Amino acid sequence: MINTLAQPTITLRSLDAEWDYARWERELADDGSRYEIIDGVLYVTTAPSFFHQWIITRLLLYIAIPLEQQGLAFSAIAPVGLLMPGCDPVQPDFVLVRHDNASIIADRRIRGVPDLIAEVLSPGNPEQDTDLKRRAYARAGVPEYWIVRPQTRDVLVCRAPDEALSDYTATQLLSSDEMLSAQYFPIGVRIAGLFAGAPDTTV
Repeated sequence: MINTLAQPTITLRSLDAEWDYARWERELADDGSRYEIIDGVLYVTTAPSFFHQWIITRLLLYIAIPLEQQGLAFSAIAPVGLLMPGCDPVQPDFVLVRHDNASIIADRRIRGVPDLIAEVLSPGNPEQDTDLKRRAYARAGVPEYWIVRPQTRDVLVCRAPDEALSDYTATQLLSSDEMLSAQYFPIGVRIAGLFAGAPDTTV
């Protein structure tokens, strides 16, 4: 059985039998949809908006590329298979892995806990990033999680994961005129720059 949320970006939740990475590799087609498994449940998300993807390219341009050029990090964007406890796999919008943590990148996937994950909210399924993934990433021990919010032009920064609570114990909401920094990376990016310049800002 599949439940559908009728919104511009649609998330389907499979209530079928238990899913895992092996079944994900074996049964799911490479059809452009994002297939993710969280705690044994399959979630399928259709293609996001242009503005959603524009924001991800700003994360690459202003954060990932400079860090890679300095030899400090590796980056990836969805679709990418990230395998970690309770998430086998998930496909975050944006991932950073420190160079000294690069051993987790192997055999076509990221097989371990990255140093930073960012998700860009879509109007059709915001709770997937603000609730479901936030809890899953905290349980997995992801040290820093950014929730980028296009509608309000701000970023919620979550740090200090508590695996027992399934949540982050330190959060900060940064407005568009503030600077975005990171716990493990030398980053200083004005948040407004993540949203500026797109020819279409429809979320």
